Amino acid sequence: MNFPKTNLLNRFLHYVRFETTSNPNCSQSPSSEGQIKFAEFLSQELQSIGLQDIQISEKGYLTAILPSNLSHSTPVIGFISHLDTSPDFSAKDVNPQIITDYNGEKFPLGADGTLFLDPDVFPELKALKGKTLVTTDGSSLLGADDKAGITAIVSALEYLVQHPEIPHGAIRVGFTPDEEIGRGADYFDVDSFGADWAYTIDGGAIGELEFENFNAAGAKIHINGKSVHPGYAFGKMLNASLIASEFIQKLPSNETPSTTVDYEGFFHLTNISGDVSKANLEFIIRDHNSDIFENRKIRILEIADELNKKYGRDTVNVEMKDQYFNMKEKIEPVMHIVDLAKQAMEKAEVKPLIRPIRGGTDGARLSYMGLPCPNIFTGGYNFHGPYEFLVLEYLQKSVETIVNICLMASEINE
Repeated sequence: MNFPKTNLLNRFLHYVRFETTSNPNCSQSPSSEGQIKFAEFLSQELQSIGLQDIQISEKGYLTAILPSNLSHSTPVIGFISHLDTSPDFSAKDVNPQIITDYNGEKFPLGADGTLFLDPDVFPELKALKGKTLVTTDGSSLLGADDKAGITAIVSALEYLVQHPEIPHGAIRVGFTPDEEIGRGADYFDVDSFGADWAYTIDGGAIGELEFENFNAAGAKIHINGKSVHPGYAFGKMLNASLIASEFIQKLPSNETPSTTVDYEGFFHLTNISGDVSKANLEFIIRDHNSDIFENRKIRILEIADELNKKYGRDTVNVEMKDQYFNMKEKIEPVMHIVDLAKQAMEKAEVKPLIRPIRGGTDGARLSYMGLPCPNIFTGGYNFHGPYEFLVLEYLQKSVETIVNICLMASEINE
């Protein structure tokens, strides 16, 4: 199969011009206007390609179908990516750099020479000599998470339309808003989507095939202090910021994102603010093991209780909310869908890299909503920041994997 790199590159570069940062402080869906604008553009593009039943829901979910070209019945499969980019870093005025025939050495992001992609810091670069890299200019993230996934899906469907000799069953497409702030599945209508199973195209390194993810929760810690003139504070002042620091110190210092790998979970402090009177901490809590995950949440509550006993009732208050759960439980009974994706990668001469996601996707929640949904690579790296980059040749392989899945699924008789 031949997927022209130029076509893929141009499509991706056009997509990243849409600023689609999701907004965690907005309760509406979608949480930002840019996501709707992007969905409307994609709707027109899908129509021009030849897809049918294209709809954008009032909540910003774009769905479409490529009808079957078979005379027999086969499972309906879906492909899902998300419209938004992370609020962790600016996605305004994305200005990509194209590095052709990468020489394997350190190079700057942008002209000011302050940020670099360095193989000594990012060792994955060492295997990419000769590849085409799409990087940031250091002033924004790139948006490969997940505009690379959308590029792969749209390009694969376009290829199938242009090559009607390739047999395929009905294929459903779903582009969701606000995945990056944990709401991507909130208003996803699994029943009307009508797929037997689906794949999120939202992974990173080439070959990634994931059906395990973290159990996830968020915790907001509100600390009430007592502000008194420091000259008269003895026995009276409660410094909320110092209590916040004490709270942090009670968590294990070796269980953070930067000190854990593979199946190891963590507590991640994502935000801290405060003064003497008030302080706030925000954590995300992650673990693949459900029992350890529950114990992590209990530990947060125990620390709050310890500090309340020390400083007085209601000094520390906790808001805790589960976000998603490990989809392994829902995928293992239907492992043939993982095997199919694995075979599709091998057919594309890609070595499957089956490992747990140190995060989550829409697929985690959708799996619990009745739509089993493993995750497949896009060829993007270092998401959510200025060091993000995409390997164009690996994006090609993602497209080829999707086409192979469609082809191989057509051989399954219901």
